[in-house]
Amino acid sequence: MPAQDHRLTTREMAQFVVDGYLRFDELVPEHINERVIDEMSGVYAVKVRQAMQSMGINPDGIADAPSEEVHHPESLTPLSECYPPPSVIGEMLRLPQVQGIIQSFVGSDPLFDHDFVHHIPAGNPQGQHLHVDAVIDSQHPSFDVQLFYFPGDVAPGAGGTRFVPGTHLRRTRAEGVARYQHILGEQQYSGPAGTILIFHQALWHAGQPNPSAQDRWMYKIRLNPREPQIRLWNTDDFDDIHNDARDHTFAHMRQDSVAQILRTVLPWQQGHESRYEQMERARLWRYLSGDAAFDVDFYHTRIESRARVNEGVAR
Repeated sequence: MPAQDHRLTTREMAQFVVDGYLRFDELVPEHINERVIDEMSGVYAVKVRQAMQSMGINPDGIADAPSEEVHHPESLTPLSECYPPPSVIGEMLRLPQVQGIIQSFVGSDPLFDHDFVHHIPAGNPQGQHLHVDAVIDSQHPSFDVQLFYFPGDVAPGAGGTRFVPGTHLRRTRAEGVARYQHILGEQQYSGPAGTILIFHQALWHAGQPNPSAQDRWMYKIRLNPREPQIRLWNTDDFDDIHNDARDHTFAHMRQDSVAQILRTVLPWQQGHESRYEQMERARLWRYLSGDAAFDVDFYHTRIESRARVNEGVAR
């Protein structure tokens, strides 16, 4: 769980680097969960009508109109200015435990990118293909986060989001993974009301059919950092587990280090594929920790050492 100041710990951040997501069950109290769906339904109506209009479709008579005027943020709005009181969505976003998690990834007042309400009615047979919420990934290790909030219970198989842990460091186009099915280790969310998932922007995921008798509601918000994402979490445990480049499986390996967490092999990673993942995780941890010499099992270090030795040598 997060530290006492509600920010994440170093161990939790390292696990996020491995999996591309973190999960916090029942983080939002029931008095918010019970009231938020009315507001979410209004936002949903606005978003659906906007989407139809962008495709040249007149939504009148097809999509429900919101029962009252809905105020929702514009892109580039600081999060602190989004959904002011008496908004219930804003009340959820301003919870100290939610703010602490957000701050750990993107700082104390990130920018609002966009949000959406994903409503899957009871009995809906439609699902999405796997996708990434970006047209194409950047080479820079900085990233946005997406918060997925489920205000109601979601039973197994009842429309919970499908996702593949660890895929966030595989560069791809948005629809480039659409054909993949039944990937080893993939998950479909189910859980209690008030649960929040935090996704790296590039984690592969998809909406799922909802054959149950209960509507499934989920609020998603994407946030952009306004500052370097270096050690924004609670670093009380940083010195205890952060390692240097000598932490090496084939030489001297620590059992209690960040490197040991980053060595985690996920089910879809076969053989030496896991070593490529380790290199990408190390690259991301270098950015987050501010330690440009960090490594896992010496992969970056040996390449960089050879490059330094041969600086200025003709090729």
